[in-house]
Amino acid sequence: MFAPIEWMIAGRYVRARRTEGFISVIALISFLGIMLGVGALIIVLSVQNGLRAELVKSVLGFKGHITVIAAGGGELGDYAAVAERIRQADGIASVTPLVEGQILAAHAGRSSGALVRGLTKADLKVRRLVAENIKQGTLETFNGNNAILIGSRLALHLGAVVGDKITLVSPNGTITAFGTVPRMQAYTIVGIFEVGHFQFDRSFIFMPLEASQKYFRLNEGVSLLEVFVDDPDALRGPRQAVLSALGPNQRFFDWQQENRTIFNALQVQKNVMFLIVTLIILVASLNIVSSLVMLVKDKGSAIAILRTVGAPRGMIMRIFLIAGTSIGFAGTLVGVIGGLLITNNIASIQAFLEGLSGTELMSAEVFFFSQLPSEVDPGEVVMIAAMSLGLSVLATLYPSWRAARLDPVEALRYE
Repeated sequence: MFAPIEWMIAGRYVRARRTEGFISVIALISFLGIMLGVGALIIVLSVQNGLRAELVKSVLGFKGHITVIAAGGGELGDYAAVAERIRQADGIASVTPLVEGQILAAHAGRSSGALVRGLTKADLKVRRLVAENIKQGTLETFNGNNAILIGSRLALHLGAVVGDKITLVSPNGTITAFGTVPRMQAYTIVGIFEVGHFQFDRSFIFMPLEASQKYFRLNEGVSLLEVFVDDPDALRGPRQAVLSALGPNQRFFDWQQENRTIFNALQVQKNVMFLIVTLIILVASLNIVSSLVMLVKDKGSAIAILRTVGAPRGMIMRIFLIAGTSIGFAGTLVGVIGGLLITNNIASIQAFLEGLSGTELMSAEVFFFSQLPSEVDPGEVVMIAAMSLGLSVLATLYPSWRAARLDPVEALRYE
């Protein structure tokens, strides 16, 4: 497509010379701008993807994909029959009955609000996010009427360890002549889990199903059913199956509806960051226009000589296309490599910066995650590289056209 002579001439034009120092500086700025823009865009989008993936992993590891509750709240009636009807539908992986309630946890003069979730040991073992992140104790002792499993940050706040007893206080207590007396009962900590999500590690307590039914006085009932599907992102079929299985006083919602606000906010943030960082690449591409226009003006006599010895206009245009595109290609290539290197080692970089500064860059209390997550999407990397190269090529069209249209007679007259 391009002749060797065109590559040679373009290469000489791009390389710095003493008389073209300012042009070379502009070309260098263009290269750095494209490199930084491409690298920053890859890092930003990868971090956004990582945040979304971690949130989805945390949400789906703790809660079902579809939740069935009573229409008016309270106890879910006839849940066994409803659960069996749902299990028969296509795309349904499992259905778990749960008891759920807000309580106040107290130990050694400290207290904190928490959410109790009651389920069987077998169902808890299936939830790998919790079962595979037991830091102290074991799930084998998760049975009986006084065993509980709590999050690591809740245990730290209460100053409790495995084997300690903590008191759970329910606001739905016993009604007496003097008012409602809160219901209090002591439970033994048999395990402490840590999943890396501040909200879950700080607020959740797991209790055996029968013990939770007694504590919340539900007899043989439950608070809700959690439905797990084969594909969490494909909910149309399972939604219809759940709807068909429900009674008149039951309703449901899925994980996408429950977390719609936060995921929409992440998507908006991702789009805004993409637009902002893309402007860096655009500005760098405009610098290519400036440098090539100045190069065309500076090389007017050389272009005229080439034209007089028979070089066609297409050759002149291709020379400057190569000169400008090479800047964009080099900046894009270095930016992609740098962005991928930083993204794949972002945890090590975070640890290094924290050690250097002596501060915690990502406090779990503020950001919910203690480490900055990242997930590279190959499709997005290809899109970013293609966009950068496309803008670089577009930036060379006008200067190249102007060079090809240069009149050799006029150019030599003023030399």
